[in-house]
Amino acid sequence: MMKNCVSTKYPWKKTAFLGTVFTLFLPAALLANSISMPSFFSFPALFQASPIDLGGDIEDLSVAIQALILVTVLSFGSAFITMMTSFTRIVVVFFFLRMGLGTQQSPPNKVLIGLALFLTIFIMMPTFETVNETAVQPYLNEEITQMEALSEASLPLKEFMVRQTREKDLLFFMDMAEVETVSGVEEVPFYVVVPSFVMSELRIAFQIGFMIYLPFVVVDIVVSAVLLSMGIMFLPPVLVSLPFKILIFVLTDGWYMLVQSLVESFN
Repeated sequence: MMKNCVSTKYPWKKTAFLGTVFTLFLPAALLANSISMPSFFSFPALFQASPIDLGGDIEDLSVAIQALILVTVLSFGSAFITMMTSFTRIVVVFFFLRMGLGTQQSPPNKVLIGLALFLTIFIMMPTFETVNETAVQPYLNEEITQMEALSEASLPLKEFMVRQTREKDLLFFMDMAEVETVSGVEEVPFYVVVPSFVMSELRIAFQIGFMIYLPFVVVDIVVSAVLLSMGIMFLPPVLVSLPFKILIFVLTDGWYMLVQSLVESFN
């Protein structure tokens, strides 16, 4: 058993790659789209300047470089995963709902963010399965290299974002970046797709938030008018309208309707 463990070269690199694929897709985008960068930022130049003996193909990263990439992923991965998935739209709508209800800290932030994360996993599962079939499994079977796997993993996520992005937003960032006409999604750089996707997601989230907020505002106005007509001016209308808003939301099965609308909005 000890002999097999010793003879295995870098047994943890596959685990590091899995974390890289599902937590950080930006390096794949940069490599897949061949963004022009200074030579000292390129991987070959990094390997040439490194005193570590790679002992193999230059595309197979050394242990030190893999550790550096993994630490970077763990540091910034959460920011990228929230910006390149359905998480943004869902969490913004949830906070609009809480503001409309006027329940202050109920549901708590942890509950809303947790629900948003699991809904994100549910919505993104077809994309993750495609990444697993086209990139993760071939890499684990040593059919493709790390760079090829990262390039393959970036394409399904890019296709998902482009489907949810408004054409006007995408063209705006393409013009700003002076990107020529492209023939397919794979030719659109990630640094163009991500801000376009986030802008479209915020626009849709605010539209849904407005539709959620409007009925609660009507309830507040009606309660305020009733209290004013009764001469009760020292009682905050929020205290009276809050039970009615919660009752209306529960009777209409609000959580079911909201989650159903959010999930279907990505289809």
